Amino acid sequence: MNIFIKRRLVYIFIDLILVFLSFVLVILIKAGTLNTYFPKYLYSFLIFLAIWLMISWFFKKYFFRDYDQFKHSFRPILISNFVILGTISLLMYFLRSTYYSRAVVFGTIALATGFELFWGLTYHFIRVARINENPTDQEYLALQAQKTNGNGYNDELVSGKKILLSDKLQGIIIDECGKQAFTFVQNTNIFPSDEILLLSTTNPINIQTHTEDHHKSIINLKRVNDIRYLSKFFEAVNENLPMNGTFSCCVETKDLRKQRLFKKYPFLLNYFYYYLIDFPIKRVFPKFKITSGIYFFLTRGQNRVITRAETLGRLISCGFQVQNEEYINNLCYITVKKIQKPSYDPDPSYGPLVRLKRIGKKGKYIKVYKMRTMHPYAEYLQDYIYKHHNLKEGGKFESDFRVSTQGKIMRRFWIDELPMLGNLIKGDLKIVGVRPLSKHYFGLYSKELQEKRILWKPGLVPPYYTDLPKTLEEIQSSEMRYLEFYEKHPFKTDWKYFWKAFYNIIFKNARSQ
Repeated sequence: MNIFIKRRLVYIFIDLILVFLSFVLVILIKAGTLNTYFPKYLYSFLIFLAIWLMISWFFKKYFFRDYDQFKHSFRPILISNFVILGTISLLMYFLRSTYYSRAVVFGTIALATGFELFWGLTYHFIRVARINENPTDQEYLALQAQKTNGNGYNDELVSGKKILLSDKLQGIIIDECGKQAFTFVQNTNIFPSDEILLLSTTNPINIQTHTEDHHKSIINLKRVNDIRYLSKFFEAVNENLPMNGTFSCCVETKDLRKQRLFKKYPFLLNYFYYYLIDFPIKRVFPKFKITSGIYFFLTRGQNRVITRAETLGRLISCGFQVQNEEYINNLCYITVKKIQKPSYDPDPSYGPLVRLKRIGKKGKYIKVYKMRTMHPYAEYLQDYIYKHHNLKEGGKFESDFRVSTQGKIMRRFWIDELPMLGNLIKGDLKIVGVRPLSKHYFGLYSKELQEKRILWKPGLVPPYYTDLPKTLEEIQSSEMRYLEFYEKHPFKTDWKYFWKAFYNIIFKNARSQ
């Protein structure tokens, strides 16, 4: 027998049990006993079951497909049961039947619908869990796209002739990290072995004690996940290197960690462990001051969950330029080059609410409030992303691994922009106007548009939602056109743009990415 037919027969059998159970429970709730109602309703209940099965089959309730689509699992249940309710109601009306209790009939339908939705939720969860048992590493896919889109950096790793490492260093690296990791380090090395400091440490003191050795390259074989004061560690590396000196390290990214945990624990247990234990403690607790103390008490800052975006952002903030990356043995290996001193950011943005530095009226900087949609330290990756990723429609970057999963959801429904109402109240923004831009994005615009932009306040609702431009050039044309209209008729222009944007958002599903 075809496997799909067998599966549908199983669904039908389970559904019949749920309906029968609902029927019995409703009778017990109403009368407290089955002796009176059960014989009275038995033949009518069989007719009811026949109607239930026919309508359910017609509306494909038993045809479970697209397990990753929540609506595809629940829509057939709601539609078919609504039709069943209407059909039974019409039959009872036209037959003028007062013999049957409406509480029993409608209660059975309602309770069975509840059971079906619960069963559908459980089934959907199990199927999605099994499908996603080996979760996709989005950051790895972004790196691969970066290497194949023509903007990669593999041909410009570090300037200079590569030098072979000594047998001693080779043996140490291979013993601790494997041959592939050694090959990665070897391919990015341009310094003789006596100018290389090889460490396996999580303590910045072990770097600071070598300040007089004049090393030009530092290689640390320990995962950065186990370094509690990570920025302090990177700053110590920077201080110990000369200009153009290199640093190699490795990190278990968030997605690599997720894959490891899903393979470590049995099916379903891995899902519960990751989302109910690991994710709250390792991802949520560090973001809030009230729970960060609990996080560090439980973990002592070790085995932290860190994304590729945060690792690169921290390195860049500490004065490094990314030279090469490679995924090896469930770790991401990174080589960077010192190009400047660390920024020593006294107040790095790490929590759920961020204050972004944006260019406002008269070219003055304003702090725009938003909910975090990118991983921590992602703001330091603007130039890096621009160099290595293509722009797609709407002026956004392709494969932008800086945006978190929760961030994508918040951006789709503008949840991230709700705190900007505070900027509106403060007078930094107006309702309609050009989008407040970072210094990097502002620098991509033409000089003429830059000068015209700073004459007015930025806005919450940008011209983008009115014209729906696709390229950076089209975005600039759209903003220039808006600003020229606004100079002549301020109120009329904003009124027109607001309602056109409202129409596009509601009826054309215009969204920011």
